[in-house]
Order: sequence, then C-alpha cells, then structure tokens
Amino acid sequence: MQWPAETVDVGILHGPETPQQAAARVTDRRAAQRRIVVREVPEPQAPEAVVESLEPEGRGGAMPRLVLVLLCLAAALVSLRELREISSLVAPVFFALNLMITAYPLQRVLVRWGAPSWLGAVVAGITVLVVLGLMVLGLSYGVAAMLGELPRYTAQFTALYNQSLDLLKGLGFEQTVLVNALKGIDPNSVVTVVTGVLSNVSGVASLAVVIITTLIFMVMDSIQIDERLDAARRSHPAFVDGLQSFAQGIRKYWLVSTVFGLVVAAVDYVILIGLGVPLALVWAMFSFLTNYIPNIGFVIGLVPPALLALVDGGWQPAVIVVVAYCVVNFVIQSIIQPRVAGDAVGLTPTMSFASLLLWGWVFGGLGALIALPLSLLCKALLVDVDPASRWANTLISSRVSDGEPVG
Repeated sequence: MQWPAETVDVGILHGPETPQQAAARVTDRRAAQRRIVVREVPEPQAPEAVVESLEPEGRGGAMPRLVLVLLCLAAALVSLRELREISSLVAPVFFALNLMITAYPLQRVLVRWGAPSWLGAVVAGITVLVVLGLMVLGLSYGVAAMLGELPRYTAQFTALYNQSLDLLKGLGFEQTVLVNALKGIDPNSVVTVVTGVLSNVSGVASLAVVIITTLIFMVMDSIQIDERLDAARRSHPAFVDGLQSFAQGIRKYWLVSTVFGLVVAAVDYVILIGLGVPLALVWAMFSFLTNYIPNIGFVIGLVPPALLALVDGGWQPAVIVVVAYCVVNFVIQSIIQPRVAGDAVGLTPTMSFASLLLWGWVFGGLGALIALPLSLLCKALLVDVDPASRWANTLISSRVSDGEPVG
C-alpha cells in the first residue's frame, strides 16, 4: 500500500526525524492499517426476494385469516347493533344528507351564473324543503283518504276471510288446524289496526323535525364544501375521490328513481281509473313512494290496490291489476330505464336485496328507503378508496369493470 508523500517522507519537509518521531510515525501507520475495513457491496436483490425477506419465517406470530375474519364480523355486528340503538338520529340525518347531495347541482349552477354562494345554498335548501313538503302533503292526503274509505269495506273483508277459510278446507286442510292458526285474526279488527297505524303521526313528526333541522345546518356547510374538498384532496386524494364517487352515485340513483317512479305512478293511475278501483290516486302515489324501495317496493305497492279491487269488484279486476302492474314494472324498470339512464343502483340484485334486509333491520322503515345509498357509502369508503380492495367490486358491483385496477 502506498501512502501520501507528506506522511511517509516527512524528512524532506521538516528535516531529519528523531528516533521518537520515527517510532510515533510507525505507531500511527499501524493504527491506520487497523482502521482499514474492507466492505463487500452486496448484489441487488430482486423485488420478490425483498418481499420474502419481510415475511415472518413461521406462522407463530401471524394471526390466522379465519380469526381475523371472525373478529371483523364481530366488530361489524357490534357496530350495527349500536347504530340500531340510535337509528332515530342516524337515519334521518343520512336521509337529509342524501337530499342535499341530490340538490347540490342546483346550487353549483346558480353560482356559475353569478349568484353568491350563500344564495345558491339557500335556494337548494328551500327546493329540498319544498319537495319534502309536497311528499308529506301527498302522504297525508293518502292517509286521510284511506281512513275515510277503508271502514266501508269491513263487511267485504269479513266475507273474503270466510271464503279463504272455506277454500283452504276444500284443499284438504283440517278445520281445527285452520282455526288454531287463524283464531288470533279478527277480520273486524283489520281496518281498526290499519287506521291506528296510519293515524300515528308522532313518530313522523319527530322524524321531520330532525330532517329539517339537519338540512338547515347542511345548507350552511355547503357554502364552502368545494374549498374543503379541495383542501382535503391535497393530502388524501383517494378518499376525496371515493366521496365524490359516492355523491355522484346516490345523486343519479335518486334522480332516476324519481323520474321513472313518476312515470310508473302515472301509468298505474290510468290503469286503476280505467278499472274503477277506489282510491286510484292514493294507490298511484303509494306506488311512487314504494318505487324507492329496491326489489320488494313493487310488491308492496301492488298489494293494496289488488286487494281493494278484489273486495270491491271481484277476482277479475284484481287479476287485471296484478298483471298490469307486473307488465308496467317489467317494461319501464327492466327495459326502458336501463337503456335510458344505465344502471343507477351500482350493486348486483343480490347485494341490493341483502342491503334492504340489513339496513331495514338496523334503521327500520326509513332504513329500507335509504338502504342502497347506505351500501354505496360503505362501498365507497371501504372498497373504492383502496386500490388493493377494488377487486371486490367484481363481486358486489353491477359493473364488472369497477373491479379493474385504476390506471
């Protein structure tokens, strides 16, 4: 090994060295040699090798997948039970959020036309309140009409009950079994029970108060919502994109359901008027409201007019009502609606029905109305925002392409 000249040949610069200097120089050279470390540069590893080196050698410290799944299911069940306890607050607040999100494009259009942000927010909020008020007035009218009309059909319901009992006995059912099964049903009290349920407006009033109060505060917050989203996007772009995807999905869902619900209600009204079914306008409004309930809303809207047509005019009008409702529902909602507006739900039919059962259990009647938006929110926050979880869309989304990786 060669050393620098100023270190080896010091005599050239400083004259002859003394024995002490020579001994010190030798000692320094040996110390320097001991400090020399030969480092071997490792060869670069392949990405697969790096990933494997990060994995534990054994399974002792890793939690089994089954245990992890069970823990997640238990946590979800506990969360749903807690939500059920406060359903009277969570459900109306989320419903108000849906209404404001649906009306937000009106606010954006007004701001684009030069109106102040606060004015656009107020107009959007007033529009939501007006639409909500019209729906409540229509529902109140329907309830009042049914309360005045149903008592007239007590004798017909009694006769229908007896005819059904005779029919079952003719099919071979024993009379004692039928009596034991139906003894708790009093046909004279059916109308009384229905009118008692419909006249209970205390729960509806408290629900309306929560919705209206929430809408007022959301109108105030919507003035700066764009600025807040832009600020959040700078640090969490995937999360904000998921929220905006959820907003677009439920906005399309509510608008499409409203438009085609009005079309279905109008066609049903014409059919019921033509058949002379009593309370045709009430049943048309009922079919419009039940159109928001996925999968089984059509059946719920069909039963009352078919039953009233049966007790008022016999089995022929009832059969015509059932057939006409089925044809209208199939043509408009299964053929025309997908071609015009695409798939506004965003979930497979099985997931839609499962959502109805789940959120109906958690939030009651209002949960059935907001079942799909709630499922879309969970999908947006748990699946859409995480690129590693987007594959789940191939199983739950109505569009298989939603499960493909972004980019």
